[in-house]
Amino acid sequence: MTPLILIPGLACTAEMFAPQVAALSPHRPVRIASTREGDSMARMADAILHDAPPRFALGGISMGGYIAFEIMRQAPDRVERLALLDTTARPDAPEQTAQRQTLIARAEDGQLETIMREIAPRLLHPLHKGDQTLIDVQVRMGLDVGAAGFVRQQRAIIGRADSRPDLPGLHVPTLILVGDRDPLTPPIRAREMADALPNAQLVIVPDCGHASTLEQPAVVNAALLDWLNA
Repeated sequence: MTPLILIPGLACTAEMFAPQVAALSPHRPVRIASTREGDSMARMADAILHDAPPRFALGGISMGGYIAFEIMRQAPDRVERLALLDTTARPDAPEQTAQRQTLIARAEDGQLETIMREIAPRLLHPLHKGDQTLIDVQVRMGLDVGAAGFVRQQRAIIGRADSRPDLPGLHVPTLILVGDRDPLTPPIRAREMADALPNAQLVIVPDCGHASTLEQPAVVNAALLDWLNA
């Protein structure tokens, strides 16, 4: 059975995929990639490929999707199928880069926990903004990644490539999944990818923000199982 490699997002750890590991592990080997190596998308992708089996299914959420695009550039023949969750093929807009630079400065000034507590509820669907468990897990992951890791990842995101030109050449079965109220990578960005990919399925998750794997794990698990078994 082809293993599944899942790549977490910015300031996230394996805990981002805990519900998916529990649901999918009985069906195939599941690995959570480390994003702690490298200071660019290319270097993070290279580190993941170094530890990966010869052939695998690949999924990434948010920043993990950016790394997945880089893996597809470096080693497309090793990826059996691709899942892109709550992500975009576009590079940062100038205003996004400016926001990231502000966050970098604050993190370097010792404000990471404050940043995480500010950001966490904003990522969630309005129904979930008061869910302290969801907020706490995001803060916990961010603190585990640490300020240096947060800064390195933000800089890698700022420097990422525009992946839109690559989409028509990605022929592997691809799942595009997004929360219906994702504030960072909204459904319009998911549709843009799905329309450009030759072999894509689009799933829009109801009552869900940017943290789909934690906000609506049952829906995400079902979509991933369907994609893996297709």
